[in-house]
Amino acid sequence: SSRETSVLEILLRRQGRVVPKKNVEDHIFGLEGEVASNAVEVYVSRLRKQLGECGAKVVIRTVRGVGYLISEEK
Repeated sequence: SSRETSVLEILLRRQGRVVPKKNVEDHIFGLEGEVASNAVEVYVSRLRKQLGECGAKVVIRTVRGVGYLISEEK
């Protein structure tokens, strides 16, 4: 989906650095107002599944209480 692509885009632009969850929300939804509390988690989960299915050599890690980090798989 376009929102999953947006999540991937912001994570790749900041590869190797933690992206705060709020930044991901703003990037996906802009100023639309109400955002479901688990919306970002749903998109990240779907993206992880898709990356795994296509054999991507990257992983998305959750940095608890902060945000997300995309890095090369070790």
